[in-house]
Amino acid sequence: MPLHVPPAPAPALRTVLTALGSPTAVREARTPSLLHAQAPVTPELPLPVHVLDRLTPAGASTTRLAGWRFLIRCDERAVAAADTMLTPDGWAFSRFFEGPYITSTERALRQAESMQQPYQPRLLSVPGLYMLTLWLHGDCTADGATGHPAATDLLVPLAPAPPGIAAHRPHRVAELLPVLTHRVTPVPLLGSPA
Repeated sequence: MPLHVPPAPAPALRTVLTALGSPTAVREARTPSLLHAQAPVTPELPLPVHVLDRLTPAGASTTRLAGWRFLIRCDERAVAAADTMLTPDGWAFSRFFEGPYITSTERALRQAESMQQPYQPRLLSVPGLYMLTLWLHGDCTADGATGHPAATDLLVPLAPAPPGIAAHRPHRVAELLPVLTHRVTPVPLLGSPA
């Protein structure tokens, strides 16, 4: 089934296009793939980036939209990504970067396209575990900038995943969040006050 990629805010896309057209922005990013690109580069596959600020035993209690991420393509593959963020003055370009999450995101998106059920792809960051997941939201008509992970949504941990969590293995939110909650919550030491 095809993925239903939510449309990014037009001003966010414009900031990325402006940064890609700026030799200074590309040079200061120090991303070798962008510096040495021999073909035109284009921003594609905008994904809203949500941050899971707090986990409770009941699940995801607080998520917030942190920005939009665009994969930057050169020829047939993503070579970098561009992040945007919402500021009091509107959408602003944040940074270019490259690394393992780029290829891992592409792999997870290809994997999701082969699933039977349609999904809306998003990214969900879990800062407490230094973890990024592809969040496959079951409501394809939802506003990609809002909402919380539903129990039946899928989370696909991207590589590198935290120890003990398999990258690229889809998990239902209802199954993975309790595991993450246990890992993020510090366990009291013996003899310490509760």
